[in-house]
Amino acid sequence: MDREDGPRVPAQRAAETGGNAPAALESPAGTEAAAGTEAPAGADEGADAHRGAGNGNGALRFGVLGPVRAWRGGEAVPTGSPQQRALLAALLLRGGRTATAAELIDALWGEEPPSQALAAVRTYASRLRKALGPEVLVSESGGYALRASAAVLDLTAAQELAGEAEKLRAGGDRAAARARLAEALDLWDGEVLASVPGPYAEAQRTRLEEWRLTLLETRLDIDLEVGAHAEAVSELTALTAAHPLRERLRELLMLALYRGGRQAEALAVYADTRRLLADELGVDPNPELSRLQQRILRADAELARPVEEPAPAAAPVARPAQLPATVPDFTGRASFVRELGARLATAEGHVMAVSALAGIGGVGKTTLAVHVAHEARPHFPDGQLYVDLQGAGSRAAAPETVLGSFLRALGTPDSAIPDSLDDRAALYRSTLDGRRVLVLLDNARDAAQIRPLLPGTAGCAALVTSRIRMVDLAGAHLVDLDVMSPEEALQLFTRIVGEERVRAEREAALDVVAACGFLPLAIRIAASRLAARRTWTVSVLAAKLADERRRLDELQAGDLAVKATFELGYGQLEPAQARAFRLLGLADGPDISLAAAAAVLDLPLWDTEDLLEALVDTSLLESAAPGRYRYHDLVRLYARACAERDEQPPSEKEAALSRLLDFYLSTAARVYAIERPGDRLVDHLEPTEYDGLSFTDRHEAQDWLYAEANCLLATVRRSAASPATLRRGVDLLWASLDLGESGANSKEFEATGVVVRDAARTRADARTEGRALMVLAGVHHTAGRFKEADRDAELALPHAERAGDPVPACWSANARGIIALYQNRFAEGEQHLTRAIERFRGIGDEPGEASALCNLSRIHLAMGRTSSAIALARQGTRIYDAMGHALRGANGRYALGLALTQDNQLASAAEHLREALAVFADSRQRLWEGMTLFRLSEVDLAARRHAQAASNAEMALTVLRGIGGEWRRGNVLTVLGRGLFGIGQSGRAVVCWQEALGIFEGLGAPEADEVRALLVPATAA
Repeated sequence: MDREDGPRVPAQRAAETGGNAPAALESPAGTEAAAGTEAPAGADEGADAHRGAGNGNGALRFGVLGPVRAWRGGEAVPTGSPQQRALLAALLLRGGRTATAAELIDALWGEEPPSQALAAVRTYASRLRKALGPEVLVSESGGYALRASAAVLDLTAAQELAGEAEKLRAGGDRAAARARLAEALDLWDGEVLASVPGPYAEAQRTRLEEWRLTLLETRLDIDLEVGAHAEAVSELTALTAAHPLRERLRELLMLALYRGGRQAEALAVYADTRRLLADELGVDPNPELSRLQQRILRADAELARPVEEPAPAAAPVARPAQLPATVPDFTGRASFVRELGARLATAEGHVMAVSALAGIGGVGKTTLAVHVAHEARPHFPDGQLYVDLQGAGSRAAAPETVLGSFLRALGTPDSAIPDSLDDRAALYRSTLDGRRVLVLLDNARDAAQIRPLLPGTAGCAALVTSRIRMVDLAGAHLVDLDVMSPEEALQLFTRIVGEERVRAEREAALDVVAACGFLPLAIRIAASRLAARRTWTVSVLAAKLADERRRLDELQAGDLAVKATFELGYGQLEPAQARAFRLLGLADGPDISLAAAAAVLDLPLWDTEDLLEALVDTSLLESAAPGRYRYHDLVRLYARACAERDEQPPSEKEAALSRLLDFYLSTAARVYAIERPGDRLVDHLEPTEYDGLSFTDRHEAQDWLYAEANCLLATVRRSAASPATLRRGVDLLWASLDLGESGANSKEFEATGVVVRDAARTRADARTEGRALMVLAGVHHTAGRFKEADRDAELALPHAERAGDPVPACWSANARGIIALYQNRFAEGEQHLTRAIERFRGIGDEPGEASALCNLSRIHLAMGRTSSAIALARQGTRIYDAMGHALRGANGRYALGLALTQDNQLASAAEHLREALAVFADSRQRLWEGMTLFRLSEVDLAARRHAQAASNAEMALTVLRGIGGEWRRGNVLTVLGRGLFGIGQSGRAVVCWQEALGIFEGLGAPEADEVRALLVPATAA
């Protein structure tokens, strides 16, 4: 069906070219009513209605990369009969050049035109002129031409995009090149010149399809260059099935498989290709394909490496003169050195450059600034000035005192130095006029302290370091200095300690720099202590730093101490800021949101934000992202030490953490309720005193849950330390079970469940242990560890019954029923699920009942009771739909799709599975997204759509990477092999089946027999 909005020509290009209207030219006389033409009967009906259509407003656009169509503005323009569209296509594809009547006749009919072909051409041209406008289609020299701008044609837009992509790729910008190619390919809308007759159209169809494949190969080549090999495999599998003799696609597929660690499959593709070429064409693979096979056989390391982007050109560096000595073991910071060096270089012959470095104490601001200043010397031959402004202490240097010192260094006699600050600043700027001088202002207190010290003239530059971000310093280039990378940190540690000692205990050395939080000052102190103690090993130092309670005390040597550095900043905080600094340090997790911080401080959001932003400005807190904040690890330890020492009353610490737990539990319960309307779990959670966030949109609720995942789980682990918070902790874990089911946070989720379970056992808390066991049963089920899942679900039941807790009792039976299905214990599974349905109905939990019904449907399906399986799945799905339960409704459609597949209702099965797939993908449920793709591939196999089956199975493997367990992976590999075998890629199919067989044999799974049966004829062939 034609799109009403026209071809997908980029809007900007259409707008730029749409206004070029050519001059009008009438067609030859007497052509509109030629008798005996090949125009279809009735083709001229309604011509009067379109008369003058060319005078309409809006740009005229054409499409040939699909059906031949035209639009003016947003309205479709009629293009007439197939032969008339053939004439339009022939003119469009000539790029504005004139086509003679003989050429057009040959294009439409070839060697056997009708007797009235010329009259027909004239009739078609007349009708097109009425539709398009007399200024567009003109006649000249016995032929016709389109004078509309070529840029409004979708093909021209695609050519421009392809040209841009080629230039961008040549310049090293692969991401932009890929985007242009994707934009070009998106302009195709089905078959080129669809339903257009004639030899010319057929030739153009072949040409443009070949060009499209070439563009597609180029785009896939770039995908592999940037490391997107896993995502490319599925697309390449389908493309090689559709174009089996296209060797470049086979080459790309081999490379993608190899880079994905699937060497055997890559070699199998080559074997399939060689066999196919020999059978079909009697030739061998091209030399490029053969060379690639040899490189794969050699496991060429270069082959596995994507093309690296060219490194940015090294920025010019500068070298100042009168500065403190740079440290001999300066390490890393290469990007900052380049960035600051380039900034300082702009002062030469232009304007004054000011760069301000900010960061926590000990991050290496002074060291970096001095190093950069030394390297900037060639740009500032007239002198370099340096001062320590003492801004972190209680007695910061006065600007007038500093100016007096600077003026003397610049040659001004004492008698000429004025008394007032303003007069000294004016003389200072006058003295620097026309000179090229670098001023390093170290350890500044604030912008007010340094403004009088700025040179203010072209050719000069100022480099400022401070713990405060100089946001109010006009025109300053602000740099936030972070800790070192792990590689840089280990390199600094090695330079101080010695390569021999570190090489012998590399893992311990990595532990040391990690304990130092990659903070340069802490690393220097730790390394210096080790270097001074030849009897210590690196492991001894690592053990000392492993104790968080003693870590800050260990990080001091001589007059250097990390704690003293932090104390300077803490001592300058106002009381409310100091309280926020202490209490927020108590929260676990990598960072904290503004809303969670407000709960900890028990303050409104706006007051909390003011306090947090003030702490960010002092560099005691970092802004991880808008609305999120984090501590450096050592600063957090210092904040907690301050809370132990200074917080009054002491009970406020526990109250703050309790408010945080309440905030997370209350909010997670609302997320759960939005995802699962009617689910009774929310009625059986521990009550909370501090309220959480509310959501009106399920996507917003999901975003919150995944953004808070690490912090939320850390809070649960913290809750296990106290009987007062343990029950709320396990409830928070259960209410957040999407984190475990999605696979995104499954390892952390499982580890947290183990912590809570063990704490509950220690305290003999049956309610908490029963819930923790059900949480863990869900984690094991997601990971494909069915034996462990069944064990924990079984153990949960007596705890739930002893505690009078109905929710885990219901879900225990439900979980054991579906696990029994996976283990082929169908009768037992039916008993569990029947019991689960009764229990869910007993507590009025309709979503739980629907879940058990859908699971029972799968049991009946496995037992051959297809009709009842369909009925049960429909019943469960109706319950979900009636409650607006989108996510679990997708589970119902998944079960219904399986039953309909077995009943050979393939179209309906695919429809339900596709509906489920969209919801799972939208809800970030990777496990069920992957499994639904797998089930769709089974439907494709049943419908003998082998290429689509292979494509869906490939996508399932990609989505299920790292989740779902080996049993599920084995099933997907089996189906992938079937699809590949069906499209003639038998070698690759065998590799997939062999891998699946190894999985099933390792698990002792009965599916191994099915795979062996597939391998016997395949290997024989």
